[in-house]
Amino acid sequence: MTEIPITEELRTLWPRDDYSRVPFRFYHDAGLYREELERIFRGPTWSYLCLEAEIPAPGDFRTTLVGETPIVVTRKDDGKVAAFVNRCAHRGAIVRREAYGNAKEHICVYHRWSYAQDGSLTGVPFRRGVGGKGGMPDDFDPKDNGLQNLHVQSVRGVVFGTFAADAEPLAEYLGPVMVAHIERLMAKPIRILGYQRQTVYGNWKLYMENVRDSYHGGLLHEFQNTFGISRVTQVGGARMDVRHRHHITYSSAKEAGAGTRLHKDAGVANDRLQLADASLLEYKPEFADGQQLTISSVFPNAVFQQIRNCLATRQLRPRGVDAFDLVFTIYGYEDDTPEMLALRLAQANMIGPAGYISMEDGEAIEIVHRATKGERTKSGLLEMGGLGAIPDEIKFRTSEVSIRGFWSYYAALMNMEPEGAPR
Repeated sequence: MTEIPITEELRTLWPRDDYSRVPFRFYHDAGLYREELERIFRGPTWSYLCLEAEIPAPGDFRTTLVGETPIVVTRKDDGKVAAFVNRCAHRGAIVRREAYGNAKEHICVYHRWSYAQDGSLTGVPFRRGVGGKGGMPDDFDPKDNGLQNLHVQSVRGVVFGTFAADAEPLAEYLGPVMVAHIERLMAKPIRILGYQRQTVYGNWKLYMENVRDSYHGGLLHEFQNTFGISRVTQVGGARMDVRHRHHITYSSAKEAGAGTRLHKDAGVANDRLQLADASLLEYKPEFADGQQLTISSVFPNAVFQQIRNCLATRQLRPRGVDAFDLVFTIYGYEDDTPEMLALRLAQANMIGPAGYISMEDGEAIEIVHRATKGERTKSGLLEMGGLGAIPDEIKFRTSEVSIRGFWSYYAALMNMEPEGAPR
């Protein structure tokens, strides 16, 4: 496919100006993807890095990615969290190749350049040469050759980073709605229970659309609709920040009106499936709002989930225009009883690459990506829930409005907003 130039032409490709039609080309164009890495992941956004609970002690570090840029996140000896590009300033080699560890310094295996916990350069072997011959020039200054730092801020132990020196403060970027939601999920000290990881062969934006789709769960996921974990007919809706860059989809177990009958009349009820051990479906209420399912996203790379008592973050890591990784960090609370811990671990079987629920999301994204590749003129349709202006809250579940919110902020960052488009 011919690459789309990042020019005025982009604005003309939207069939409608309210983001209710999304050109399939946007999932496949390599030039557009390269611009996304610069304008979004290295732009004025805050990307989710890790949880502070994953680096509790001085010297603890984890490696991650922002877009395709490798990153080290570490807790320094003074207790503060730092993040820097995991790429040696000398020849560009990966410095930390482990997923996690503890270190006083970071040493590149290639030429043994060493860096402090904040990424500053502390050592260059044979900097003065040998016997007065060779070595670095006299004006070489270690202070100018450290690892590139990210600006780091946290909300309730959730660590975010940005490359942009002029990015708005994290709390303003998230907005009151998302800050309150993170505080809800992280109201108590947490403990890390484990990780899952999967690779999905589809464009990263398809996944960010998927998590904002508040009604596919009761249609695509047989496990969810059969056992009442997520149904379109349940009481719920979605909220967004005022700029529509982040979202929260929520529901209770309560059916709306004649929901049980409507669920059956819609032809999606499945009475054939049963569980030999129904304890997996148990729900122990632990939030005052009564919500038993919340899926939320922070633009551009984070998802926070509460599926009954299964709590996790999901970090999205693009792997080119045609693939991305998802890293699930499963957690509970430090004061969990043994019974609650066992329930959380059992319900973790619902997520991840072979999860009773997450398995279908990966497949759905891949079949969309395969079917739309090479398409130059057609678009996807986003009309469920209404057209026109994008509201901050939708008090029903049959809606794709939050997806249009994603595209409105995406278009602004990419300088491709159609004239008159809602924000």
